[in-house]
Amino acid sequence: MLIYLIGSIIDRLATDIPPNGFSARNIDLMALLQTSRTIHAATLSTLYGHITIPHSRIFRKFLTHIAAYPALGTIVRRIDFSHFNPTGAGMTARQRFETPYLLPATLLQCLNLTPNLQEFLAQEHIDDELSVEVLNALFEMPKMKALDFCACSSTGFKNAFEAALAGPLPLALPITRLSLHECTAVSSSAYTSLLPRLTQLTHLDVAHTRITDEALFAIPQTAKLTHLNISRCAGLTGQGVVKFLTTHPAVKELVYLNLACDVKSHELLTADDITALLPQLPTTLRSLNLKGSKMDLSHINLVIPLTKHVEELGLGRHLKLKDLTRLFLPSAPLDTPAEDLEEAEIQAQLEWTPHSLRYIDVSDLNSAELDLSTLFASSCPLLTSTSHPLEVLELSTEVYKKLENSPSSLKRVGWCVKEAGRRGWLVRVKTPGNGEKVDDGSRSWKWGAQFWGGRKIPVARAEVGGMYGHYMFKR
Repeated sequence: MLIYLIGSIIDRLATDIPPNGFSARNIDLMALLQTSRTIHAATLSTLYGHITIPHSRIFRKFLTHIAAYPALGTIVRRIDFSHFNPTGAGMTARQRFETPYLLPATLLQCLNLTPNLQEFLAQEHIDDELSVEVLNALFEMPKMKALDFCACSSTGFKNAFEAALAGPLPLALPITRLSLHECTAVSSSAYTSLLPRLTQLTHLDVAHTRITDEALFAIPQTAKLTHLNISRCAGLTGQGVVKFLTTHPAVKELVYLNLACDVKSHELLTADDITALLPQLPTTLRSLNLKGSKMDLSHINLVIPLTKHVEELGLGRHLKLKDLTRLFLPSAPLDTPAEDLEEAEIQAQLEWTPHSLRYIDVSDLNSAELDLSTLFASSCPLLTSTSHPLEVLELSTEVYKKLENSPSSLKRVGWCVKEAGRRGWLVRVKTPGNGEKVDDGSRSWKWGAQFWGGRKIPVARAEVGGMYGHYMFKR
């Protein structure tokens, strides 16, 4: 019990994200190694349990150390390249060329020295190092639970990935969490080959890939998907997606579902698709993104029951501000006869359950649809206390630029604007009172993220940053 307690305390000293690309990290842990044998052993477990590789020199240092002391390699559970900086630590291009520490051969050596690895987090800056041999090693590791190949889309990675799947892989793989987010080059056949092997799958992020309806239905019925991101996938059809989400046993307990599309290139969900889908979505859902889909006022009535448990909501096109207000105030059904309207309004108020929305994406609405003069009026509930606990509205670039020039109006109603990368938000200014703690946005289903509106699924519980933070909150 004492060892467990000490280990839990030491875990809180560890940092997932380096102070910057090159500064020393976990200095406190290094100091603890010198205290006693008991604390030394507990500290080693924390220090080597999760390895973050911000640049190639750290990789060389880590590899050299576990090669000299193989017992340390058996402690490693996660290798994280999400913060990897290919420019090197103050090295010139010539120096990087002459000292290539991170190569397919050295990466394979690293995997062979970490037999208990459970999570491997990669990204586009190391996709050429992910050779067939490296991928085979990852797929064949008996304890591997999470793989992330975020934005790996080079020709070399595509060929290696498809070659690895064409080899003699086991019929069932232990992987439960998989991200191929923005792996645009991988062929559709790779998904029909890989997904049937993932019998215990819980997290799947295939945003902006070539996945097809056929591949979705190839997911084993034994899978228990809680997180699914199939946004911007041109190979999917609306009818196929609706059928999958309403009939497949693996999606009965979804928590996160991203169905966003870019209508400039591919429209996924029609108005009829949305009408068929919304009533069938599970009560376990906490995040739903329908950005880009065709919506109208009739869909708001179908969304209202979802708002009682959904915290993140992305809405589609063709809605208006007055449609959104129905999410926050009880209203009679749209088809109520005029003579029954008053009684229906009273009944609606009696049956009303407050919403749980923290974030709404209305970036499909232009400045005419999201009428700013009405938005700031006292009669509109969206920016008032009536809409609590709502705290974030994601805006189109057009609307954001107009609000950016009105800081005094925003301050008056207790909101402000923020932006990151390509995205802009209207954010409620938090003012804790009566000793209440301000909600920092942490949720167990967000797996370490705190901001709202994440567009990439984390496959490991860790503080979000680096390349993953870019794809999650800036694109």
